[in-house]
Amino acid sequence: MAPPALSVRLERTYRGGPSVGADFQLDLEPPGTLVFFGPSGSGKTTILRCLAGLDRPQAGRIVCGDDTWFDAVARVCVPPQRRHVGYLPQGFGLFPHLSVLANLAYGMASTGRADRERRLRDLVTLLRLEGLENRRPGQLSSGQQQRVALGRALARRPRLLLLDEPLSSLDAPTREELRVELRGLLRSAATPAIVVTHDRGEALALADRVAIVIGGSIRQIGRPEEVFDRPANEEIARTIGVETIVRGVAIGSNGGFVVVRVGDAEMTALGDVPAGRDVLVSIRAEEVAIVPGVDAGAVVGVGVGAGVHGGGAGLRNRLTGRVAGTELRGPLLRVSLDVGFRLVAVVTRQTFAELRVAPGDQVTALVSAAAVHVIPLDGSPTAPTTMRG
Repeated sequence: MAPPALSVRLERTYRGGPSVGADFQLDLEPPGTLVFFGPSGSGKTTILRCLAGLDRPQAGRIVCGDDTWFDAVARVCVPPQRRHVGYLPQGFGLFPHLSVLANLAYGMASTGRADRERRLRDLVTLLRLEGLENRRPGQLSSGQQQRVALGRALARRPRLLLLDEPLSSLDAPTREELRVELRGLLRSAATPAIVVTHDRGEALALADRVAIVIGGSIRQIGRPEEVFDRPANEEIARTIGVETIVRGVAIGSNGGFVVVRVGDAEMTALGDVPAGRDVLVSIRAEEVAIVPGVDAGAVVGVGVGAGVHGGGAGLRNRLTGRVAGTELRGPLLRVSLDVGFRLVAVVTRQTFAELRVAPGDQVTALVSAAAVHVIPLDGSPTAPTTMRG
């Protein structure tokens, strides 16, 4: 028997405005977290609100397990309170005049007193709120407020958790600190969740699966490492923040590897692309290592293996060039390299200092073949929009 699933196909059109659509399927067991990632205004929150029953699509169908929440043809639209979802809007949305316990209990009026008290005790223990029961939100830290807000969403044992930008109201250092805690809380809750965010770090920290939403539709969906390391097209690559995106041409392939010419450089990547096909090459900055000077192991030649060392999936491209510039990004340094094309690396400030190089100095960039993602520009594969698990 197939596990229970959330099956979604919907279209929501605003008068005189954009259209938002979604078509995906999410297994509810075992519970996991699906993250909708994309720029502001891309339609992520609209999809979430349609699932919660707060917005009504004009077309489509939403089925959760054996229950139909929405069916445009059958004119079915189950109200929010009967969908049994936990909804956490942007910001924590806590009532400032109520205690922690009163905030947790809000919306549990229909629950019997004994069950309500037992559930509240369980939530206080799960969320590590012991000793804080009588405090008001203004007397809590950001992390404690987050736990109370999540507890309120969990209080009625929802079938599905919906979290809209749960950390967006926090400053950057606090957001980074609370990502890991939120991930742990979601796992402990053992409830399937869908989270909306435009923060890449948040998506990577929280997601078991990630759906890229651009221009009102889901463009790619899968495991985070699949989506963020191997975007389906240029638009997705730019949306997820791939630092190096350049055009090239395949010049040969053999044994599951393809050689690509980009500018004055050649690289080897995993893949099978016919010679002569125009391609897009994307490389994440964290996959690029820098060696001062000309690496003695560099190889010059043409064909599979040109400019690389190693064997099999361990092949490493060695690209000689110069440091074009640096840009400070918090604890990290973004380093632009000219290796026949613009290649970006990120390193810690300490690592860069130990390299003893400066703009204009010669360096060798090392990039594994597995880290070079090649997308054919003619007839590129279509990204899947259905997800299981």
